[in-house]
Amino acid sequence: MPFAVPSHPTRRHLLQGSAIVGGGLLVPSAALADPSPRGGRIVDPFTLGVASGDPLPDSVVLWTRLAPSPLEYNGGMPTRNVPVRWELATDAGFRTIAQRGTETALADEAHTLHVEVKGLEPHREYWYRFRVGKEISPVGRTRTAPAAGSLSPISFGITSCASFEVGYFTAYEHMAKEDLDVVFCLGDYLYEYAAGAMGEVRSHEGNEMNTLDEYRQRHAHQKTDVDLQAAHAAAPWIVTWDDHEVDNNYADLSPENSDPAQGNQSTESFAERRTAAYRAYWEHMPLRRFRKPVDTNLPLYRSFDYGDLARFSVLDSRQYRDDQPYGDRSDINGPDQWETDMLGEEQHAWFEKNLLESRAAWNIVPQQIFFANMDYNPNGPGSYNDGWDGYQASRDRILGLVAERQIENFVVLTGDVHNHYMNDLRRDFEDDASLILGSEVVATSVTSNGDGASYSDEQVAAWQSDMPYMHYRQNRRGYVTCEVTPEEYRADFHTLDYVTQKGSPLTTDASFVIESGVPGANAV
Repeated sequence: MPFAVPSHPTRRHLLQGSAIVGGGLLVPSAALADPSPRGGRIVDPFTLGVASGDPLPDSVVLWTRLAPSPLEYNGGMPTRNVPVRWELATDAGFRTIAQRGTETALADEAHTLHVEVKGLEPHREYWYRFRVGKEISPVGRTRTAPAAGSLSPISFGITSCASFEVGYFTAYEHMAKEDLDVVFCLGDYLYEYAAGAMGEVRSHEGNEMNTLDEYRQRHAHQKTDVDLQAAHAAAPWIVTWDDHEVDNNYADLSPENSDPAQGNQSTESFAERRTAAYRAYWEHMPLRRFRKPVDTNLPLYRSFDYGDLARFSVLDSRQYRDDQPYGDRSDINGPDQWETDMLGEEQHAWFEKNLLESRAAWNIVPQQIFFANMDYNPNGPGSYNDGWDGYQASRDRILGLVAERQIENFVVLTGDVHNHYMNDLRRDFEDDASLILGSEVVATSVTSNGDGASYSDEQVAAWQSDMPYMHYRQNRRGYVTCEVTPEEYRADFHTLDYVTQKGSPLTTDASFVIESGVPGANAV
């Protein structure tokens, strides 16, 4: 059943909930000493909530950060390392403890924890919490993946693009109430821009992020949102990034603005910025310890098998790509799109091996950017050169493999573009008779682009005429939930009426089903 959270949880609600769920055995202390480096005790360190992620059949990562003053660069923590106790239970009342232990929150890692719990049972719910002294964290619920051979149905959510300034995270509030095995965050978990650059619904602090302190502070500010905390506490997350976790439309070590003569960032200074951004991202996400970045690199592409039902191949389309062709313009097609590489040879080879060796009924690819053709120019040829349009050789290599090796039930998951879409994936998008190889499910933003509005009949007719492989498009905010069985894949596109105010109701705007062995989506 869905994870119970208050309709409008506050920090006090979350802490009271943890005490109640814990059977009343662990109660937060009302008055402790100064949490600063001068003090010996830490007051209310769990202001950023808890999270779990990267679930395997026998393992999951548990996350938290100690930050009694989350908007300070150091989170208001002393410079010393701090031991943190953790518990994992098989029931919400913590009557049966599956495992417990103590790990150290290192000052050098912003006092974050990445507890890798092993030896768990497959496809099972667990509840977890942390404790420092007399302080107890909120309670989170997590779930392991099914074991090899399992064909048990699974459900998961898809989310992306959550600008704090543009609106409220009502999508997360509703998602927290879903009964999901896992949530896929497909990038733009936060935005790098200076305060006020994106909106004025609510504000964060600081200039555009460049330093480790600035990235840490922005991550912390994002995580003070109670709806985001509730979504993290309700299910494990599998995350990948897009661009705004570092810099808009960056490519490998090429920043958005790269001409030092115009006062922009050099490759050398951007490498330092990317190093800081990757470090802060790893610190604040429920990622395994071995993924901690080294220099400018963070190994983020990885796979997850949910029994024999689904193999998820999570891609990284930022860290290894060539710079965008044609200056990243969206009104140009040309041969340079066939000279650029999206994934890098090592990731490409890994991905191909992952597909060819898959025994799963469904081959699902969580990634960041629009995979189908995107024609942004209604008056002539156009492309989305920051998406796969700008890297047509890479896309053609993938679709060629799917076609030639008859990879069945191929589904790509996408974020980035702040709209819902349901696309057929054709071998040749310019040929209406071309073979359909799979589907693309695109989740709209949590807040980015504001409230949005539904498309007119004339707009719908125009894009369907230009892009007939596109079944559905909606410019509202929200998220997608998917239910997968051996027989079918169902995608439900959920939308909000508004995000510039709190409390929007949720609507299921459209639903599509893909039948196993029959490429292409059908509205239901």
